[in-house]
Amino acid sequence: MRFGKEFASKMIPEWQEAYIDYAHLKTILQDIQTSRNISVSNSRMKTSFARNPTKRYNRDASVSETHDTVVNTVEEPEITYDMAFLKAGEPGGDSELVFFRTLDQEFNKVNSFYRTEVEKATDEALALNKQIDSLVAFRLRVMEKKHSLSDSISVDVNAFTSEIGSSSKSKEHTNQSVLERIRMNKTRETPLSTIKTILKVHKHEEELRFTSENLKKAEELLQIAFIEFYQKLGHLKNYSFLNTSAISKIMKKYDKIAARNASRQYMGMVDSSYLTSSDEVHKLMLRIESTFIEHFSSSNRSQGMNLLRTKANKERHRITFSTGFFFGCSISLIIALVLIIHARNIMGTPGQRAYMETMFPLYRFFGFVVLHVIMYAANIYFWKIYRVNYSFIFGFKQGTELGYRHVLLLSFGLGTLSLCAVLLNLDMEMDSQTKDYKTFTKLIPLFLLALVIAITICPFNILYRPSRFFFLMALFHCIAAPFYTVNFPDFFLADQLTSQVQALRSLEFYICYYGFGDFRQRRRNTCRSNDLFTTFYFIVAVIPYWLRFLQCIRRVIEERDQMHGYNAVKYLLTIVAACLRTAYTLNRGASWNISAWVFSGAATLNATYWDIVVDWGLLQRRCKNSFLRDKLLVPHKTVYYAAMVLNVLLRLVWLQTVLDLKFSFLHRETLVALMACLEIIRRGIWNFFRLENEHLNNVGKFRAFRTVPLPFNYQEDRDQDS
Repeated sequence: MRFGKEFASKMIPEWQEAYIDYAHLKTILQDIQTSRNISVSNSRMKTSFARNPTKRYNRDASVSETHDTVVNTVEEPEITYDMAFLKAGEPGGDSELVFFRTLDQEFNKVNSFYRTEVEKATDEALALNKQIDSLVAFRLRVMEKKHSLSDSISVDVNAFTSEIGSSSKSKEHTNQSVLERIRMNKTRETPLSTIKTILKVHKHEEELRFTSENLKKAEELLQIAFIEFYQKLGHLKNYSFLNTSAISKIMKKYDKIAARNASRQYMGMVDSSYLTSSDEVHKLMLRIESTFIEHFSSSNRSQGMNLLRTKANKERHRITFSTGFFFGCSISLIIALVLIIHARNIMGTPGQRAYMETMFPLYRFFGFVVLHVIMYAANIYFWKIYRVNYSFIFGFKQGTELGYRHVLLLSFGLGTLSLCAVLLNLDMEMDSQTKDYKTFTKLIPLFLLALVIAITICPFNILYRPSRFFFLMALFHCIAAPFYTVNFPDFFLADQLTSQVQALRSLEFYICYYGFGDFRQRRRNTCRSNDLFTTFYFIVAVIPYWLRFLQCIRRVIEERDQMHGYNAVKYLLTIVAACLRTAYTLNRGASWNISAWVFSGAATLNATYWDIVVDWGLLQRRCKNSFLRDKLLVPHKTVYYAAMVLNVLLRLVWLQTVLDLKFSFLHRETLVALMACLEIIRRGIWNFFRLENEHLNNVGKFRAFRTVPLPFNYQEDRDQDS
């Protein structure tokens, strides 16, 4: 791999603008080489008419070697570096002058950014040092309270305190002064705490409780904070090394092209700069290692370093093999299903109509889920190609995020199970004259659904437990939207649910079909004639949009941003449009049709504008990319134009409902399923550009690390805040 590609691949995505612009410097070197080639060819043409050019040429060359080509200067007070090029008058000297000016600007940018980040890291280290002092004092008090200062325990306590101070009495006094100044932060939000905050029912000063539970929470939070901070220091160290290597490489290329010896002098300047000479990051890493090993791994260095140096999730060959195996099984089962239907000539029979109204709504739920998961896997694949840091945006714990192969394995595995279940009872359900019908066969979809739910909530460490629990936590936050702070994974998942309305209605049909006992008799379902089912048919379609509406209201209250209020209006309008379309589907009538047209059109215009302008950040005025934005991760602009057109077209899927489009070769349930699949595909396209825009926002703010809440706060910090 060439250095340029390796350099780009090892960048922190959110800091990419703070790195040396290696590619631009290479283009300037190409200009230098071109100009020098032209000057050399011209000089050869002139010297061909001279009598003795060799002696004069050698004399000029010796003169150039005795003079420095660049000179190093340092300016105060911001400590910027400038290299003065002394031979700008030579052929191609203008390009070389541009090269050094650009290189100086890039180097000063990198040096300044590195100094700023190291200063921030130093402040964070001081804060963590205060936190660890509080933890030690808190831990001692818990031990004293737990063991009632018995003789044997007091020896252990004194031994523990001897590690920190010289005398136990003075240390006890210090610990007491620390404990008097700290309070526990509320790091975990609960519905009850939210209600108390709204009603302003809280104590003026909460008493610090020395319990094992609080100690465990504090240790967990501080451990996460130390790990995150250590990783940040590692990124800073890598940042310094990469930029220094890039400068060294580009100067070697310059010496080779320009036939000069400037790299030694320039690298001497780089080595004396803060970027290379500072050892603050190395010292901080050593301090973090020793503190973490002492307080969080019982002085076991190997265990502590394994916790600090989290390993990335590696792609394994068995994952690739299993994914390919289940993909082949799915394709084979689909072909077998088509051949069986064609061979038995089942289409158009009464058994087929009964199957489409009973079994198909049950099985299509798994089809919707499989398609959505495949789209998510495609998103991950392209996010990785274009270096969108999706794991940071979602807040995945490092080493637990799933790659696209893992997600495809889950989707094809579920698809294989679903297709096996379809083939298992196809012979018994689609032909009305079959004689081996059993009630048990209609329970197969219910068994499959129960298996999927059981695997999802399984507490054992199998089938990607961290990812499953992360999904369940985000789903719970969606359901309890008003009572929790809305983070990116919460509203992102709620947006996915808005594209799965038909899947939620399939779950409603599960409850009706099996709860009311229709599966016991071989007849068409009676759910549609049930008033309760019809009522919930409206409610289920509204639930995802209502959850997003509540999330927007919560963000308006917390962030005081009017844009979230406009977003809430958008979802409220969508709720009205969805209810009117559902009412027209069930009742028909001109008034329902007109109302559905008006509100659906308004909701579509609003949602389309929000998708393209707000969520994707496109259609910006006065940008260098027409009707797009200044920064694009995908190099082909046509991709963005095509995505905007597709989003508009797929947003108009609701026209099928109000226009009452029917096709003789498609059953009504099949048509509904196809429309739902188009919406899922639209959501998959939306996902990529939504995270691209979020990633570019992080890049603009150099936001590469998540903020970890600390367990303790000091009295002086509270006084400053007030």
